[in-house]
Amino acid sequence: MDRRRFVRALAATAVLPSRAKAQSAPLTRAIPKSGERIPAIGMGTWLTFDVGDNAAERALRRDVLQRFFAAGGGVIDSSPMYGRAERLLGDLLPQVEHAGKLFAATKVWTAFERVGPTQMAESLRLWKLARFDLMQIHNLLAWRGHVKAVRAGKDEGRWRYIGVTTSHGARHDEMAVALKSEPWDFMQITYNFADTSAEPLMNFAAERGIGVIINRPFDGGRLFNRVGARKLPPWAAEIGCENWAQFFLKWIVSHPAVTCAIPATTNPAHMEENMGARLAPLPDHAMRRRMQAAISSS
Repeated sequence: MDRRRFVRALAATAVLPSRAKAQSAPLTRAIPKSGERIPAIGMGTWLTFDVGDNAAERALRRDVLQRFFAAGGGVIDSSPMYGRAERLLGDLLPQVEHAGKLFAATKVWTAFERVGPTQMAESLRLWKLARFDLMQIHNLLAWRGHVKAVRAGKDEGRWRYIGVTTSHGARHDEMAVALKSEPWDFMQITYNFADTSAEPLMNFAAERGIGVIINRPFDGGRLFNRVGARKLPPWAAEIGCENWAQFFLKWIVSHPAVTCAIPATTNPAHMEENMGARLAPLPDHAMRRRMQAAISSS
C-alpha cells in the first residue's frame, strides 16, 4: 500500500478531530470477509488471566471483565498456551453481563496435527461455549498440519472465522507464505510504537481482505516505562486522549488495515483507560506522524 492509497484509506476510516459530533462515537471495524462490525478495542489474556483458585485474584479478573463489557468491549482473545486463562474465562463469563457482546477468539497450539482437534474441543469445553467466533493457529505452529482441521471446524459451525497468528516481530516471512496459501479471515500480529515491522504484512492482509488483530500494543508494558512520568502532549486532547494507554492504542487502530487491538491488563482501572481509546476521534495521517515523533524522541 503506497502513501497515496494509505492516506485515502485513512481518510475513509478515521474520524477527524474537527467533527465535534463524533467525539463520543464508539469505534468499530468491519471484518473484511463478512462486513460484521466489532469493537476496535478488545482484550488479551496472555499472562493476565493465568489464575488458579485464589478468590481475590479471580474477583479482580471478574471486575476487569465487567468493566470491559460495560465499556462496550467484545473481542476476547486467549489460547491453550496461556495456562489457566481459558478455564478462568469459562468460570467468569457466566458471572458478568455480556449478552450479545462477546466475540470469543482462541487458538490451537500444538506441534502435533493429531492433537489439534482434541485441543480445540477442549477449549470449547473450558470456555463453556457452543462455538467460537474465531479459531486461530497460534504463532504459526504446525500451521500446514492444522489448517485442514481448522477449516473443517468452520465448515461444521464450531467457529465462524479462522486465522493465524505471530508475535514479537517474529516469522514474518512465514506469515507471508501462510497468507498467500489459505483463505484466512484474520491475521494476528504485533504492532506498536516500538515495533512497526508488521506494516507491510498488515497492508498485504488488508489487500487480501483479511482482518488484522494487533497483539502486544504496549510492547509488553515497556512503552509505559519509555514515557515514564512524562505528561501527555497538550495536543493529544485533540484526539480525545486522556492517558498514555489511549495514545498508544489510538495510534494503532487508526491504521487502515487494523481491525482490532487486544491489550491485556489485570487492573480494572487500566481496563477503563484502555476502553477509552474506543471513542472517536482518531488521528489522521499527519497526527499519526506527530504522535510517532513524540514517542521517538522519548
